[in-house]
Amino acid sequence: MAEIRIRNTNERITGEENVREFLNGQGVLYEHWDTSKLPEHLREKFVLSDEEKNEILQAYDAEIRDLAGRRGYQTWDVISLSDATPNLDELLKKFEQVHTHTEDEVRAIVAGKGIFIIKGKPEVGYFDVELEAGDVISVPEGNPHYFTLMENRQIVAVRLFIEPAGWVAHPYEDPEFQKA
Repeated sequence: MAEIRIRNTNERITGEENVREFLNGQGVLYEHWDTSKLPEHLREKFVLSDEEKNEILQAYDAEIRDLAGRRGYQTWDVISLSDATPNLDELLKKFEQVHTHTEDEVRAIVAGKGIFIIKGKPEVGYFDVELEAGDVISVPEGNPHYFTLMENRQIVAVRLFIEPAGWVAHPYEDPEFQKA
């Protein structure tokens, strides 16, 4: 279940309803999908073949199509990152820069853990959203943020896009941002 840490105050928000309420107040969509739908043999697997990625998409087809229908997403895929990913540290450096997009950044975590660092409303500032299997988040277009892995450095997520080519990151310089 997702947890939030507000960086300015170190306050933590836990519990699905509390997390959803906070994120909705920041304009961020949060949902939770049933993790039991993921086939057992894929639950702790972080190096995936194309067939296994398709199996994940099939397992969550109803949820993906529901979310896509409500939010206008046109295409989706599966991303898998772990220490077995070639050039993982270089890839993470690219991810770990505050940026914006011209469409939502959507992740449905199906295995592992990840964290979004998001700029909230002025009274909140930046906050961390620690995600695990079942958590679904959509950071709205134009909202400064970045995504990275947590200490276990393993994640499998479904990504949804409006543009078939996917999203492009636009760097966002912000003197208010401080790495934790």
